[in-house]
Amino acid sequence: MSTLPPRAGRRCHNALNPLHSALYFSPDLGKELGGIGIEDPSAAYFAARAAAMGAVGPGTVTATFYNFNHELVARHVPAIWDIASPEAVLAARLRAADSTLRRLLGEEVVASPEMAEAAQLAMRAAEGCTRHARPLYAAHADLPVPQQPHLAYWHAATLLREHRGDAHLAALLAASLDPLEALVSHTATGKGMAPRWILASRGWRRTDWENASARLRERGLLTEEGGLTEEGTALRAGLEEATDRMDLAPYEHLGGAGVARLTELGRGFLGTAVAAGAFPAEATG
Repeated sequence: MSTLPPRAGRRCHNALNPLHSALYFSPDLGKELGGIGIEDPSAAYFAARAAAMGAVGPGTVTATFYNFNHELVARHVPAIWDIASPEAVLAARLRAADSTLRRLLGEEVVASPEMAEAAQLAMRAAEGCTRHARPLYAAHADLPVPQQPHLAYWHAATLLREHRGDAHLAALLAASLDPLEALVSHTATGKGMAPRWILASRGWRRTDWENASARLRERGLLTEEGGLTEEGTALRAGLEEATDRMDLAPYEHLGGAGVARLTELGRGFLGTAVAAGAFPAEATG
């Protein structure tokens, strides 16, 4: 039985995760990785997110990222490691995180006592994470914690994101949702990315999307118009609840007051970043 208010961990995750994810939309990441020879946007994403696991092959990336077409992954992995080592990619990623946060938040926020407090709280929460059956989290947990507070905060947000993400994949498997069915049903909630952005970035074709939609309709989860049925809505809600249960430990470790404060601080940083144009309109429009 949790000592936290309902969905407190999810709310905290939703405050922290987008600022982590902003890096993947940042021109700074493309600039830094382009500087070490990785210029293709898909290759840059695979390299930046997978580098913590070492020079892994396409199977590992497809398995841990879940919703990307394996053909797209194999087009770039493992070739990216012939261009730049995982260590070089991680260094470039951290430089990009630094410049992105400074640009989106401003130097005053980056150097503020609130940022130092948020970093301390987020790292304390991450102490409650566990490695078993969480490959992306476990790989990132082996990385050193940056000394600068804003980078420590970003690092902790990464740990908490991947910890929840690994758990969410287990929930998707338990619900028998394949990668495209997961994307289609998530988009149908109104909270997912725009289909055209998904198709372009994940390597799927429109026919793949349509076939996944048809499978969801056959299961009674999707309407003919593409919305969720009552059963589909219940399934998506159940997925988030299952993920909450598997991701409870870091927030229980931090405690109710710490979670509330971290959520408050995270929302403030996120609002500033969004106002500064952290996310392209086409990703959600």
